[in-house]
Amino acid sequence: MTARRSILPPLIFGIVTTAILLSLGFWQLRRMEWKEAMLSEIQAGIDAAPQPLPAQADPSMKYMPVTVSGRTTGEEILVLSGTKELGGGYNIISGFVTDDGRRILLDRGFVTQDYRHSPRPPVALQVVGNLHWPQEKGSATPDPDLKAGIWFARDVPAMAEALKTEPVLVVAAEVAGDAQGVMPIPISIEGVPNSHLSYAVQWFLFAATCAGMTAWLIWRIRRRTY
Repeated sequence: MTARRSILPPLIFGIVTTAILLSLGFWQLRRMEWKEAMLSEIQAGIDAAPQPLPAQADPSMKYMPVTVSGRTTGEEILVLSGTKELGGGYNIISGFVTDDGRRILLDRGFVTQDYRHSPRPPVALQVVGNLHWPQEKGSATPDPDLKAGIWFARDVPAMAEALKTEPVLVVAAEVAGDAQGVMPIPISIEGVPNSHLSYAVQWFLFAATCAGMTAWLIWRIRRRTY
């Protein structure tokens, strides 16, 4: 009887803790399913048929496929970037005047370090792309180096103020016209993290460890008692 009373507290603690850890693991699996559904919905929106640029575009239209036709202004912002294939470089954000006279931002795509200073005078372009309001600027993001002409994040309101455009960014997926050596980088969900499966595995491992430690502790208590 003494042995049974002595193992009760660690047994209850172990069962409760293991159950909590398991519940956290299953919660992460549910979060993973939710995230996969959300990413599928975003991808479906990205791949939808493009339409003309809305008269009043706002962040609720993020990822909407659009078509724009017009001319770059020759003014641009270089945002520090990089690709796996080409290494470090810059995203070229140009001022863009549409055929109906609107001034917007156009993310034309990527250039390597070697093409940073290449001339990119005003040019007529027809673009298929997606509206975007990226959330890249954090508390640790440096302010733009205006002297060097380099930005460290795409900040739509700040870029619009700098280039005197609407706070509307179109990320090019396809460009007709003289691309001037700029490679379009279409919007993709590949960069959106979905780590819920690894988190779930971690919680399940913690649960297994807790259950094992509880069993070992009870075995030790019973051995000492008898």
